[in-house]
Amino acid sequence: MSDTIWSEWVPGGAHTSFVMRRGTTLRVTAQGPGANASLVLYNYEQLTESYNMADTLKGQHTAFITEHHVLYSDMGRVMCSVTADTCGWHDPFCGLSDRALVNAKYGEARFQQHRNDYHRNGADSLLNELAKYGLGVRDLVAPLNLFSRVTVDDTGAMQFHPDNAAAKDYVDLRFEMHCLVALTTCQHPLDPVPAYAPQAVRLDCHASALPGADDPARTRCPENERAFINTERMFPPGVAA
Repeated sequence: MSDTIWSEWVPGGAHTSFVMRRGTTLRVTAQGPGANASLVLYNYEQLTESYNMADTLKGQHTAFITEHHVLYSDMGRVMCSVTADTCGWHDPFCGLSDRALVNAKYGEARFQQHRNDYHRNGADSLLNELAKYGLGVRDLVAPLNLFSRVTVDDTGAMQFHPDNAAAKDYVDLRFEMHCLVALTTCQHPLDPVPAYAPQAVRLDCHASALPGADDPARTRCPENERAFINTERMFPPGVAA
């Protein structure tokens, strides 16, 4: 991308956090098959406002996230919009791995013995990042698991689809408000691969135009239109963001 502002490589099993400003887009690119990137979002100007999975799905009448969907905050605002997606399905339901799950699936590998090759889990990884901003356990919301697909059958059983994402698949998130992003590349909690083998992702931030009245994410449903209006009231024209 010629207009790239910054880029970052996130190794498998790692975690990071950063601020995305309104008018920028984050491209997340899988670096291997089976990649998973779990992210949570917070209003950087008021950290008590966060991504809300339930409102995101209910408002858009969907059970997964893909192109032209948006992520709602718990205040009914659009935090970001999905403007491109080569994968087609991102899991909003299944949450994060924790220490007990990782130890049970892959065996315990502690830092004291394994140094940087120790086994990380999704929950502790995101909590480590949130602590940098004064946030804690009560602030950890259900994440969006990029590149992972989980479906639910008629009995309520969840099925993980291991072939959902390939290397170089990407998703573009255009930010409509200033957001704190915390992200971890730990394996999805339902990933059936028996070995601890989290995959890396690449992050690229670039400048992007603000959405117009005919933007596909905005016009996708009336609920999205109202959420965009709620967001835009935070950023009146002619007032510095």
